[in-house]
Amino acid sequence: MKELTAKEEEVMRYFWDKGALFVKQLLEFYPDPKPHFNTLSTYVRSLEEKGFLSHESFGSTYRYYCVISEEEYRTGTLKNIVKKYFDNSYLSVVSSLIKEQDLTVTEVRRLLDEVERLHDKK
Repeated sequence: MKELTAKEEEVMRYFWDKGALFVKQLLEFYPDPKPHFNTLSTYVRSLEEKGFLSHESFGSTYRYYCVISEEEYRTGTLKNIVKKYFDNSYLSVVSSLIKEQDLTVTEVRRLLDEVERLHDKK
């Protein structure tokens, strides 16, 4: 999965939250000072090129819609982070979180209980 820039992710959040949109509608959701229409249009076309959005034609305008859900993006991003920064080891991720967040033994036990519960469901 391709990575998104911060601005592209910001635009995608509107699509994930609101559903299919015309660029003109997207512009309305931004607070003042609003970005220029052409700027948003460029981001939307970039997201389409990356495979995150697609469109349907309405005369000479397009309504864009999500091709990748927020959950799919989140999962793909997490996998990329684990691969890139933790040598593809989820154990290293958990170990790092325990150290960085200074988790208590009780919190770690709760995490283990959650993992066991999810594993038992499978």
